[in-house]
Amino acid sequence: MPERPNNGARKASPTAVTDLAIAKIKQMIVTGRLEPGSRLPNEADLAEQLGLSRNSLREAVRALTAMRILVPKQGDGTYVSGLEPHRLMETMAFAADVSAGDGARQLLHVRRLLEPPATAQAAGLLTSEQLAELERILARSAGDIGVEEFVELDIEFHRIIVASVGNPVLSTLLSTLSTHTQRLRIVRGTRDARARARAQTEHEAILRALTARDASLAACAAAMHVVAVEEWLDHSTATSPSPCKEGLKQCTTSRAEARSPARRREPS
Repeated sequence: MPERPNNGARKASPTAVTDLAIAKIKQMIVTGRLEPGSRLPNEADLAEQLGLSRNSLREAVRALTAMRILVPKQGDGTYVSGLEPHRLMETMAFAADVSAGDGARQLLHVRRLLEPPATAQAAGLLTSEQLAELERILARSAGDIGVEEFVELDIEFHRIIVASVGNPVLSTLLSTLSTHTQRLRIVRGTRDARARARAQTEHEAILRALTARDASLAACAAAMHVVAVEEWLDHSTATSPSPCKEGLKQCTTSRAEARSPARRREPS
């Protein structure tokens, strides 16, 4: 039956009722009563099963559709989506777009935890064609282009690297952690020319490591790249700089030196 508050009880707010409806539909999915790809019962039957009003059910369906959990099909009802993790995670992008201060710092911290090992793994997986495409991207980004195009090339550079790992969840998570809006804000916030020159240099270091198939150096270069963004955020919010920068510099220096031919000793 539709929800009816007791006479002596305080009436639940519309938001609370909708949240209850969302929770009940989610529970049906979690317990297997509704499987991925299955069609929801008609509105009247489902409302009766869940003890909800039809208005509350409609609000819940709208919310779950926005979350990519449900998919409406014109003239054919509403279905449970495929529930692929990377699809469900796409709704997180808004959080990255509006993040600032501690929120933005926390997102960058997660990116620093994930992107370097992903880049290291990519060192052994990128094809020669993908490496050539990365070179073409850097050649274009070094040219006389606008900020918007530079940011698009920046996104594509990282997308190709992470995509080579072959994990859609990882790709979606990292693209969500650093959206187009966030990258554009950072480039403009650090003065276009200076930010672009620094990012270009860091991208070139990443590509050199990937081309050399040096996983450790690739991880170091990727970490330095993310730390540079963290430094900008720390500077813009007048907080203490990231403590890991010097260690990462030593990492990249030592790895680069290790790849250089050993100097021959002069006879004494």
